[in-house]
Amino acid sequence: MSSFAVLLVLAAAVAHAAWNVIAHGVSRIGMPFLWLGAVSSVVVWIGVVPFTGGLGTGTVSAFLLGIVVSALLHVAYMLVLQRGYRVGRLSTVYATARGTGPTISVVLAVTLLGERPSWLALVGGLLVLVGVVAVGLADAGADPGAVASGSAPVVARPRRRIDPGIVAGLLTGVAIAAYTIWDAHFVRGGAAPVAFMVGCTAVEVVLFGALLGPRRREVLPVLRAHWGRVLAFGVLSPLSYILVLVAITIAPVALVAPMREVSVVLVSVFGALVLREGRATTRIAASVVVLAGIALLAI
Repeated sequence: MSSFAVLLVLAAAVAHAAWNVIAHGVSRIGMPFLWLGAVSSVVVWIGVVPFTGGLGTGTVSAFLLGIVVSALLHVAYMLVLQRGYRVGRLSTVYATARGTGPTISVVLAVTLLGERPSWLALVGGLLVLVGVVAVGLADAGADPGAVASGSAPVVARPRRRIDPGIVAGLLTGVAIAAYTIWDAHFVRGGAAPVAFMVGCTAVEVVLFGALLGPRRREVLPVLRAHWGRVLAFGVLSPLSYILVLVAITIAPVALVAPMREVSVVLVSVFGALVLREGRATTRIAASVVVLAGIALLAI
């Protein structure tokens, strides 16, 4: 991968980790925050469209088809992700999703987009995914009541056979792979990345608005209480994906998809140091594996 593509993907990872930490903090609010975040995203970024290639070089009909289907996939992704954050640990849900999504994306990029990355790059991608899954499973089966590594919960609870956070993460990963391949196809076909993201988000505003139902009355109170997070979400969430869309126009999806998962390292550190989710040693070791994979991808 070129140095510029690597820089784009790493910057996207930082932005992505930041907005996921924000989303986790307000995950119990649900739909009102998602709608406000989508509105904020459109308001923040629509003014940038004329300066970043407009709609692009494709036809308007193709552009509209692309953003509508992409919006449906992104809404499914956000709904499952928010559900996961309500029932599971931040690191488990996030890392499982970010490991599953790129794995499927690599397979689809090779089979559907005809990409042929080198074996060295594929080994690097594999190392990233192994490290990501290891980070995500660091707390599998552990009781959320434990506040730090090595501490015992106050009340012993039976382990669940399947961690709901892992299930949600896997479903989120499927959605990630679907929208990654779909969006790559349209951006490479001529759609401008910023316009594509803004158009997709505008459709999301409509979809989330339809899902609000009686919770519409909560929108203003949520905005007053969390306007800073809404604004941060509106800046960071589109930014993280716009950078990825630009990267996949100059580098293979099979390489970009795994590399952007350096965000897992950042979220894992946050989970261990701030949320006290435990097993810091395991997380650090897995993060080193992720970084080794990224080094191979960057060669």
